[in-house]
Amino acid sequence: MPYAGILCAQERSSMGFEEYEPKSTLVVPEHKLTKAKFPFIDIHNHQNGLGSGDLRGILKDMDALNMKVMINLSGGNGAGLKRQTDNVKANAPKRFIIFANISFGGIGEPGWTEKAVKQLEEDVRNGANGLKIFKSLGLSVKDNTGKRVAVDDPRLDAIWDKAGALKIPVLIHAADPKPFWDPVDKDNERWLEIVTHPGRKRGPDNPVPWETIIEEEHRMFKKHPGTKFINAHFGWYANDLGKLGKLMDEIPHMYVEFGAVIAELGRQPKAARQFFEKYQDRILFGKDSWEPEEYTTYFRVLETADEYFPYHKKYHAFWRMYGMNLPDDILKKVYYKNALKLIPAIDKSLFE
Repeated sequence: MPYAGILCAQERSSMGFEEYEPKSTLVVPEHKLTKAKFPFIDIHNHQNGLGSGDLRGILKDMDALNMKVMINLSGGNGAGLKRQTDNVKANAPKRFIIFANISFGGIGEPGWTEKAVKQLEEDVRNGANGLKIFKSLGLSVKDNTGKRVAVDDPRLDAIWDKAGALKIPVLIHAADPKPFWDPVDKDNERWLEIVTHPGRKRGPDNPVPWETIIEEEHRMFKKHPGTKFINAHFGWYANDLGKLGKLMDEIPHMYVEFGAVIAELGRQPKAARQFFEKYQDRILFGKDSWEPEEYTTYFRVLETADEYFPYHKKYHAFWRMYGMNLPDDILKKVYYKNALKLIPAIDKSLFE
């Protein structure tokens, strides 16, 4: 009987795209790695409990992954930061590095810039080894008159220069993925993420176009060549490595890390490997959210030649990924050598 192209009632389904997750019938070699081949430094992590309490639980998880050092970007400043650095020094002095944060409240008031610079100096004396700037700068930070503060606002110049003088890197997250500014329609690759997390959607000018914020960031980098900047999330150009490569060439003191964008690299393994080969001295391992079971995706993309394997969050990536099969010399740079150059306070004996 010829196929009529009509399903019977039992076969029909109202299942939506977000629920459709077929099991692949493809039979190919699989290497589901739970531990990195080499010891590594996670340059992009967030921990709120390092200021007190027992660290043995998180250290156990780190050891299982072969993570020797975690960089906590949520260090805060002042007394809160000192509680973290004191607790780490007392309980796990070699395993954690703390980055300070800037409190932007009151910017524009007389003496604000000088106060912020002094606070950063104090935080470094108290053990901070870097500065993390959250995406609120450029999006929601306003000055004392209610005006949006641009990433390249000149009132912040002294902070970036002081970081350079103190020889600490600045890791900055500016804006968010470009599709968050685009229409939520069939052409938007982040459709599923936006409909399941509607708070992430922005209008085309909310608060300004995406390109405006990104260009502010790049101008700021170029204005401060004496400071090492780490552009978080591959600067949101993991989907356009040609563009990112041009920026790397234009801004030699800019490094990148791939927290939360490993799926972009995994869907273009050939181009991604070429990028890693060319810029191998300026790429850092970053994960972002602390979910130990998700690191396997990162190890698999970096280390193996596996084909057509899933990402761990469908709303980030509904496509399948492929391994870059990076050589050991590049893996070592990405896993720890590049971070050791940027943050001299890390104990190098952990990687011998």
